[in-house]
Amino acid sequence: MTGKLELRDIFVGSSLGTFVGDAFGAVVEGWHPKLIKEKYGLMKKPMNGRYTDDTQMMIGIMEAIYLDPELTQQNIADRFLENFDSLRGYGGRIIGVMNKIERGISADKVGTDSWGNGAAMRVAPIGYYFYDNQSELINHSVKSAEITHKHPLGVSGAVAQATAVALAAGAAIKGEEIDITGYVDEIVETVSGISQEFSSMLSPLKGFVSTDIEGAIDILISNFTRDVSAVGAVPAAISAFLLSNNFADAVIIAVNAGGDADTTGAMAGAIAGAYYGVDGIPKDWLEILEEGKKGATYINDLAVKLSEMKLGSNI
Repeated sequence: MTGKLELRDIFVGSSLGTFVGDAFGAVVEGWHPKLIKEKYGLMKKPMNGRYTDDTQMMIGIMEAIYLDPELTQQNIADRFLENFDSLRGYGGRIIGVMNKIERGISADKVGTDSWGNGAAMRVAPIGYYFYDNQSELINHSVKSAEITHKHPLGVSGAVAQATAVALAAGAAIKGEEIDITGYVDEIVETVSGISQEFSSMLSPLKGFVSTDIEGAIDILISNFTRDVSAVGAVPAAISAFLLSNNFADAVIIAVNAGGDADTTGAMAGAIAGAYYGVDGIPKDWLEILEEGKKGATYINDLAVKLSEMKLGSNI
């Protein structure tokens, strides 16, 4: 951290950080870390800029907040359906939920008992927009999660990830270094009321130490499954942020650890983007991001609008 950041830098950084981490990891989604190392050595930058369902659903939450920051489940669900593109890598359960929403079933009745990481991968906008209001952050994180993920572990993943983004944003605004012990303890405390099982996976993060990227990758591999489960992916993404010193290293660590690499990359990118801001993201990483109707420029501009709306609400 080299100084205080403006909300605009944080909102854009976390949004595009999700996008670039998602695109980076998508190339090796599902790969064992040994296979990644054999084929690429250490992957040091994204190979293409196409996003997956992680970013597409994040866009839906951004749009829902912009339409009405009071956020209703139906508003979020409608945005999910409006943006839904089955070719973006959605899982079978989410496709089923989208079919139910399309048939007019109420958003509070379409969710499944999923313990997956899908609610966490998309939640960054709630984290940065409500960074200064914990009760609202928890409320909206839970509501947004339960549209698709009703299991306590799936919900806990969303709350933990949103809190991680919020704390990073709060530190960035003040220009403060991250106090790892305090940072992890606050996430644990926020999540413990939902799932003790999930919070127990977070506490060990305080003891992780590494002096280089390879060592950090090994820590993620040794301690987390890095799979489609919330409990296997969210703590890994938070660890990647805490074990790094800049945006690029956070995402490189998450992606090279393998597994559900687009999602761990997206979540690590969301947290690191909130902390280091958009200027912390390597320019050549941003330049390859896809455009189109809802591409990089759209996401950038929407994040700017959200920061302006947030500033206006605080006057």
